[in-house]
Amino acid sequence: MKDNQEQPGTKEREFVYQFTAGSQHFVLTVPLKFPVQENANHLHGRLMLLHDLPCFIEDDLKESLNKYIEEESIQDYDKEAEAALEAVKSGKVDLHHLTNSWARAYTEATLEHARPEDPSWDEDFADVYHDLIHSPASETLLNLEHNYFVSISELISERDVELKKLRERQGAEMDTVMQELGKSLTDQDVNMLAAQHFDSQQVLENKWNNELKQTTAIQKQEYQEWVVKLHEDLKNPNSSISDEIKVQPNQWRESVEGNGRLFEDHRQLEESFTIHLGAQLKTMHNLRLLRADMLDFCKHKRNHRSGVKLHRLQTALSLYSTSLCGLVLLVDNRISSYSGIKRDFATVCQECTDFHFAGIQEQLEVVQQVVLYARAQRSSKSKRRHDAANRNSGNDDKSKNLEQNQSNILPGEFYITRHSNLSEIHVAFHLCVDDNVRSGNITARDPAIMGLRNILKVCCTHDITTVSIPLLLVHDMSEEMTISWCLKRAELVFKCVKGFMMEMASWDGGISRTVQFLVPQSISEEMFYQLSNMLPQIFRVSSTLTLTSKH
Repeated sequence: MKDNQEQPGTKEREFVYQFTAGSQHFVLTVPLKFPVQENANHLHGRLMLLHDLPCFIEDDLKESLNKYIEEESIQDYDKEAEAALEAVKSGKVDLHHLTNSWARAYTEATLEHARPEDPSWDEDFADVYHDLIHSPASETLLNLEHNYFVSISELISERDVELKKLRERQGAEMDTVMQELGKSLTDQDVNMLAAQHFDSQQVLENKWNNELKQTTAIQKQEYQEWVVKLHEDLKNPNSSISDEIKVQPNQWRESVEGNGRLFEDHRQLEESFTIHLGAQLKTMHNLRLLRADMLDFCKHKRNHRSGVKLHRLQTALSLYSTSLCGLVLLVDNRISSYSGIKRDFATVCQECTDFHFAGIQEQLEVVQQVVLYARAQRSSKSKRRHDAANRNSGNDDKSKNLEQNQSNILPGEFYITRHSNLSEIHVAFHLCVDDNVRSGNITARDPAIMGLRNILKVCCTHDITTVSIPLLLVHDMSEEMTISWCLKRAELVFKCVKGFMMEMASWDGGISRTVQFLVPQSISEEMFYQLSNMLPQIFRVSSTLTLTSKH
């Protein structure tokens, strides 16, 4: 029987099943309401009992009933989905209301059924280290880090000595061969010897690199396990570790290196200024002009133990904080650490184990993969959009050149590396520049200047409150960099950075920051003080207020 009145959202259909028993043919008709609310297995059992059906059709009836319910339900769902899509397309349903409902339903289902996300080891270690470095155990941590640092330094010294001896021996062999060239030896013999020397150097360098990598990995694992164990012991009220730490003497290992590996202290010139920027809501910033090498902020000065300890303590205290320190390095378009300042920076990074982040080489490999992926995405979009235009305008050669340099970055682009083992910085911005920065005609729209703007924006969004910038956009002076060139370049960078800092107020709401402008060590004192006099003329320097008594 069919009901004359159906419930809203329900539809009644007839399930028809035919079977043959001997010479007789039977037809079973059953009304079903969709969507079917009851279990199909229970409904099948009721049909067998109610109609006294023979047992030999039980399995076939069950299969036919399940298939019919499934097919009809899928058809109903498809029709409902099509109707819902039509309602969205026609505007009958508010799309924003629908997305909010989906988001709320997904969030509630996730909170109710999903397993809680386990904290990662890096997050746990960061919390533990942050607690310890702000406790009396900080001196113990710094002592251990310094001892590890000295061990790596001694290993690097042994490597340098062995490589130097090998090069000296190979140089003597090459001199001997060159004297016999044209007599008993030919050019082929010289080339073979040079190839053997190169292979020997590669084998020795790989041996030491593997040993350094293994030692660094062991130190990192030991350090992290020791820090976690110390944190657990300090939380134990019955432990005597806390009292031992408070009375522990200073245990700094002395490096056995000679004076040759101690970093030289140049006479550093420095001027500091306090400025206010902003139209209505003024923000105070600190500016510093320094004559120093960029890597001086990365190196550990082992010949001044007290200074090392203060620098390391300050850097460690702010490692997991909202007051990070950054540095801008000017690099070429290749992501590597084999030449120029990139090699020197990588050498400094490898002199001390990084207990919190990946090594410099591992980070550069990740950056390279990201650049390749980004270039591939950008190239595919560009090809789809401008393929026809490139063929018509004859730009095929240019596109081929771009395809050949997919692994390189462009001037004005930069990549970031994180560090916990450097003297005074946590973040390094590797800004790509080309030879154009050495010319005297760059403008405020130059890629290097726009790169500085983007770097300052990253500083605002990622809690980097101190950043060091090469004022002249070069690390070394050359002959074409005259006094007028330096003044013109400094004026451009000062004015652009001032504009970028005023933009910061809209990016972060106005937070006090420290910007350090660095000039090369080879610049003269006279030039330095000319730049120092220029800075307060461009920025609004805060003046002191002298209070005098009426008497």
